[in-house]
Amino acid sequence: MTHDHDLELRPTAAQITAALNPPPGRNGGDLVVETLAGLGATTVFGLPGQHALGMFDALRRSDLRYIGLRVENNAGFAADAYGRITGEAAPLLLSTGPGALTSLAALQEARAASAPVLAISSQIPTAGLGGGRHGYLHELPDQSASFRGVVKSVHTVRTQSQIPSAIAEAWKSALTAPHGPVWVEIPQDVLLAETQLPVVTAVDATPEDLVPRPELTAVAADLLSKASRPAIIAGGGVVRADASKKLRQLAEKLQAPVVTTPGGKGAFPWTHPLSLQSWLEDRHTTDFLEEADVLLVVGSGLGELSSNYHTFAPRGRVIQIEADLGKLESNHPALGIHADAWHAVQALLETVTERPDPTAAERVAELLGRVRERIVAQELTLEQGVLESVRRALPADSPSFWDMTILAYWAWSAFDAKGPNHLHSAQGAGGLGYGFPAALGAAAADPTRPVLAVSGDGGALYSIAELATAKQYDLNVTWLIVDDGGYGILREYMTDAFGEATATELTRPDYVALAESFGVPGVRTSPEALESDLAKALAEPGPSVVVLPAVLRMFAATHLG
Repeated sequence: MTHDHDLELRPTAAQITAALNPPPGRNGGDLVVETLAGLGATTVFGLPGQHALGMFDALRRSDLRYIGLRVENNAGFAADAYGRITGEAAPLLLSTGPGALTSLAALQEARAASAPVLAISSQIPTAGLGGGRHGYLHELPDQSASFRGVVKSVHTVRTQSQIPSAIAEAWKSALTAPHGPVWVEIPQDVLLAETQLPVVTAVDATPEDLVPRPELTAVAADLLSKASRPAIIAGGGVVRADASKKLRQLAEKLQAPVVTTPGGKGAFPWTHPLSLQSWLEDRHTTDFLEEADVLLVVGSGLGELSSNYHTFAPRGRVIQIEADLGKLESNHPALGIHADAWHAVQALLETVTERPDPTAAERVAELLGRVRERIVAQELTLEQGVLESVRRALPADSPSFWDMTILAYWAWSAFDAKGPNHLHSAQGAGGLGYGFPAALGAAAADPTRPVLAVSGDGGALYSIAELATAKQYDLNVTWLIVDDGGYGILREYMTDAFGEATATELTRPDYVALAESFGVPGVRTSPEALESDLAKALAEPGPSVVVLPAVLRMFAATHLG
């Protein structure tokens, strides 16, 4: 008896000939790059090192585009952004020990934000594995142990024949909801040894769909259809699942107001009559959500930033749709639906009953008015003006990448992203140095539109070396550095808590002169000239730097009292 799939597995005569006569001069590194190409990868990021040279030599014989950064952590941030923009798993090639470990903070951010990154690291030679102290350069007793608590999955390779399957398995893991970073390690001798294995061609690593259980969506649809005051919190899972249009249709069908989390920026139209925008760090919004009799949470774990620092206490029934099983009901009891946001929202859209509510838009407008009054009363015209200047200067379809800096904290609440997958920040793990290298990765993913990076001077010093990368690859990124002479948000936190700040002041370089020393044009601007200077820099192709000397303040917190 012959099955159809048996016919599909039979190689053609040409395939048999090619397999029996592989080209000479290939090594284990060629199996790595051939597998990546077979999976559909076109661009890889990374930094070479002694043990990884087999992979990097193989790049020379491939069609893959390589973008090399100056620090492994920055290469990880670039791969993270590439994955967010394209939805593909971004390969990140690293060397053993210090090189691998330097990427950990970036991989933590990718895990927190569900960004698909395929990290492939070298390892000491196989003779040194097993936990002994053999004295190899870069040796760790168990390198993969350093990554198990950070990445989504770890995949070890010990022979050349394992390489294609291990990388394909990792690729599938990275792209199965929830997306995330994965780790593959391959010993140096396996990468360097000549191989007689046939060239890797097509590789099947189709990610699995994470669909909701129908009995759960049936209950959820019934609750939402009968609700008197439904509301929706849209998180990063909506953006990652490309479910924004579906969510809008569902909100309109239910007449349910929608607020987006920092990770979910752009998941719902900013000026829509049902849009509560992103003012989660506001007690008025917290109260509004607490009053909902049915609250639908899509793609958010309701963590610290999404719950007004855990002061949010819903009084109604909560329905939580979440692809990350560990986040399901982790902060609030709920009807937990373990599913990818797109599939779950689609199931609800097909089963909820339309519920008219002529008061919904009016209640939304009233809430936003209260939020505006609270901010206006604090006399933060400088901060609001700077943020508005950035918004006007940035083209509507351009993505922006924000470091952990005061202006970014404002952006989480007050910036109109103009669409899903347009605004990205390091709010997942909260590390410094994300903005600029991430923007470089986004520019590599889509060179047709300018990309904005925003950093404070403290965060800028983490990634200043990547000006060389921007220049080398002529990446279309404009970097706005808000220079306040220190770690501004920590200065504010410490002053509020202790009366004065410690260890927050920084001696910093002349950023304009420094940029120009890399061959990157720079300009020093002012709040009044920011919109014009930033728009001009964004309009010019290639990298540029705009420096804004300014001390910005945060709006008053509402979670402390």
